[in-house]
Amino acid sequence: MNQPNLTRFAWLSIAAALATIALKTTAWWITGSVGLLSDAAESFVNLIGAIMALAMLTIAARPADEDHTYGHGKAEYFSSGVEGGLILIAALGIGATAIPRLLHPQPLEQVNTGLIVSAAASVINLGVAIVLLRVGRRQRSITLEANAHHLLTDVWTSVGVIIGVAAVAFTGWNWLDPVVALIVAANIIFTGVQILRRSVLGLMDTALTSEDLKAIQKVLDHHTQERVQFHALRTRQSGARRFIELHVLVPGEWTVQHGHDLLEQIEKDLRTAVPDSTVLTHLESVDDPASWKDVGLERGPER
Repeated sequence: MNQPNLTRFAWLSIAAALATIALKTTAWWITGSVGLLSDAAESFVNLIGAIMALAMLTIAARPADEDHTYGHGKAEYFSSGVEGGLILIAALGIGATAIPRLLHPQPLEQVNTGLIVSAAASVINLGVAIVLLRVGRRQRSITLEANAHHLLTDVWTSVGVIIGVAAVAFTGWNWLDPVVALIVAANIIFTGVQILRRSVLGLMDTALTSEDLKAIQKVLDHHTQERVQFHALRTRQSGARRFIELHVLVPGEWTVQHGHDLLEQIEKDLRTAVPDSTVLTHLESVDDPASWKDVGLERGPER
């Protein structure tokens, strides 16, 4: 599957959001439950997030150009960042609605019908979330993963709300409805913070995962010889694309062709070990003292 195909999953998310908005709003209108209202409000956030995901996935799929020589993959982080922010806004809105109802509880109406409608919406969200999560992880798309986690949060939100509303109907304790809504808001805040954190880490060019770094090190260990060494390893991820840079130190008496052949093989092995990666290598002489001035991530000052 190539990157442009990911946009169809954003369309799937948009369709699911529209369907769940209709169902959950109906459930709230029937029952008057502030818990179900909070659930419906989150579905509006799902819709905005899905539209944002569609836009950013479309941009991320564009090939590199003169103004964006590393591609457009980082556009995905804007989508997940916006969605994380919208989740937090939704949580605040739920809290603002639930607190007055907690102070002044109100009875619910036609609970059974409302719960059935809300449960149907949750089934839709669960199915779409599973699809998006699988595709997002396989394609390393933070946009689809964020959208999937948001939908899963919505599912758990709905489950909590359904339990709360059912408990109100069973016990007659109307104050349970806003309490459940506040618990839902707290859970949404946690998810929103996690999504925002991943977006910030991506925009800050955080290194690849420990699993990827182990795969890289295994390749380098395979090529390490008495007089072939490596240093200044840098890694980062830009959307679904991963970048690996390192210096390769070889004997000074080697020909350029000999060194070039080694670098070609190393780059090929790294791309195999870490798929969808761009590998940049720099050839240096292991015998030249200047080669060791940049053993770290930044070249040392000239002396």
